[in-house]
Amino acid sequence: MKDMPRKIGAFRSVHTIPSLDWQDTLLSLVASVQISSSDIVRVGDWIEMPQLNADGDVIDIALHTVKVQNWDKTITTIPTKRLISDPFKNYRGMQESGGRRIKRAIYLDQTSVRFLSPDEIARLQRFLLLGQYLSNKQSELLSWNAELADAAQEPANTRRVTNLGTFRAYVEHYLRQHPGINQNMTQIVRQLQPTADGLPLELYCFTNTVAWVPYEGYQSDIFDHLLAILPEFGLRVFQHPSGADMRELRPNLHAPTPAERAAQLSS
Repeated sequence: MKDMPRKIGAFRSVHTIPSLDWQDTLLSLVASVQISSSDIVRVGDWIEMPQLNADGDVIDIALHTVKVQNWDKTITTIPTKRLISDPFKNYRGMQESGGRRIKRAIYLDQTSVRFLSPDEIARLQRFLLLGQYLSNKQSELLSWNAELADAAQEPANTRRVTNLGTFRAYVEHYLRQHPGINQNMTQIVRQLQPTADGLPLELYCFTNTVAWVPYEGYQSDIFDHLLAILPEFGLRVFQHPSGADMRELRPNLHAPTPAERAAQLSS
């Protein structure tokens, strides 16, 4: 009789294991039905599930597990029920849309933002992408400023063309004629909230391909060009001081002041 409680406990433990297996199987079965009926995931879909280190293509969907081949060619095995209980991102919509989003910003040095001189406007007007824009902009500003009458004598009262606004217009027109950009999807060039790291000018657009390698090529080509042409507008990219910057500053830091130079000459 003394061994009876122990035997009952052992009996319960033995019968608990199959019940847990059945519970797991039932949950997996329900999850599989939901996944199939709702078309949540298919073999071939690119999914991202950071909490399980999954980021790649679904290669197998079974009752208990879903296998994902990550971009580094490793395999992540996900319990099927986790695709119902946990959030994840499926890129199928992007792949079917025919366009892949570019959302990246250039951080500009805010101290380089200024008004353009008449000579600079005339020079930039020779750019194919800016000729019509600057002509229309100047007509708009002349009409606006004419209504100010005598108040227009003070430049601060007038509207003028800025290098940043002109560069933003250039980027917009550049994207509209770029062969790799989907012209039927959203295109925005906008300023974001200024930060201690500069003024972000964000490009938001879509390529006309969803393939990874061509997409990265288009994105790199666009930003290569914009970074290279930026000085034409008198703008500078913001970046934290590096070793090269320090080497350029060092001669000036150690240069003698006018008083020191005068003292050296008189001695």
